[in-house]
Amino acid sequence: MPLQRIQAPLRRSLARAAVLSSRTYATIPSPSNAQAQAPANGTTGTKPRPTYFKDTTVASFSEFLPSSSAPLSPSEAYEPRTAIVGPEGRKRTITRLPDWLKTPIPSPGANPNFGKIKADLRGLGLHTVCEEARCPNIGECWGGSNKAAATATIMLMGDTCTRGCRFCSVKTSRRPPPLDPHEPENTAEALARWGLGYVVLTSVDRDDLADGGARHFAETIRRIKAKKPTMLVEALTGDFMGDLDMVKIVAESGLDVYAHNVETTEGLTPYVRDRRATFRQSLKVLEHVKAVRGKEGIITKTSIMLGLGETEQELWETLRGESQPLNQPLLDVTKMPAELRKVDVDVVTFGQYMRPTKRHLKVERYVTPDEFEMWRQRAIDMGFLYCASGPLVRSSYKAGEAFIENVLRKRAGERALAAEKLGQAVVAEEASDKAL
Repeated sequence: MPLQRIQAPLRRSLARAAVLSSRTYATIPSPSNAQAQAPANGTTGTKPRPTYFKDTTVASFSEFLPSSSAPLSPSEAYEPRTAIVGPEGRKRTITRLPDWLKTPIPSPGANPNFGKIKADLRGLGLHTVCEEARCPNIGECWGGSNKAAATATIMLMGDTCTRGCRFCSVKTSRRPPPLDPHEPENTAEALARWGLGYVVLTSVDRDDLADGGARHFAETIRRIKAKKPTMLVEALTGDFMGDLDMVKIVAESGLDVYAHNVETTEGLTPYVRDRRATFRQSLKVLEHVKAVRGKEGIITKTSIMLGLGETEQELWETLRGESQPLNQPLLDVTKMPAELRKVDVDVVTFGQYMRPTKRHLKVERYVTPDEFEMWRQRAIDMGFLYCASGPLVRSSYKAGEAFIENVLRKRAGERALAAEKLGQAVVAEEASDKAL
């Protein structure tokens, strides 16, 4: 009996080996087929099939050029090109991107600072909107002369949103994962070691939380400021379902810039944003920040996408609160109240809406660079502190952040100068009292 137990595994192994040895490949060419496939010249491989061209004449280069060599008009140059693609019976027309929306792909090898920041991100375990959203300005924002001049947008509270705006590609769910209690400390530590001079913190909407994530936001900002007080922090938040107490919590956390995007005009808001987000609710958020911190105590910022079907009159109403007569001089707008300026918004940015997927809203129009420049000048004339406007401009655009940084430094210097003058006045008064 013990001998049989020992021999049993041996018999199974021999049987398995016999089965494997009897297996063959799916197709084995027969000798006749192998001889038929062998080339006549004795070399390996198959003989290439000859190709015949009926027309051997070569057209001149001029035939490939347009019939007219005159330069294109601005309207023709700015008009998006179309192309017909697909097989017969299933052809469809697609619109190609205008040239001004095409940007070179940044190369870590060509830009050492960009490559170093990218490597640092991997080592620190941080996730940025710059990469997640494939922002076209990533090379400009990360490729500064040094890391202190660079800017990045860090996403907090996960990557799953509780809302479903029709322009955004962030995944949505009614029950996103719980918050990471260690995220505020880990983010602050990572940013302090990274050495940035300006950081933007943003997040998905967390309507599943009682406070919408406001306390998580505020705690992250406080820890960043505790570890590196000189770092400037911008918070790009949601509307917290209109709960102004939550807005106050974030506004009083020590941040330098409070950003909240209205995204589009009031008339298009129900079609572009989630039904829980309204234009008036966003205005109340921006207004309450100034009420909490004062007009000079903090900078407020918002962003508007163009190309969703908005009209010129709707944009006037968004910025100024009433229609702009077409025959009215542009300079007169400085005497009129602005919808966003009425709530003391300091900075506004304009950018081209780009369709993330076929499930999202279509691009109604590609806005030309000249029109973006026109709206930038109009915003400045209305009294905005700064306006970044262009096809590739996004909410957290480095040019705007650099300007805001200079404004903050200037205001800090003015406050320090005022305090110094006040101190000198007190000393002089005390000296005169002693003299008497």
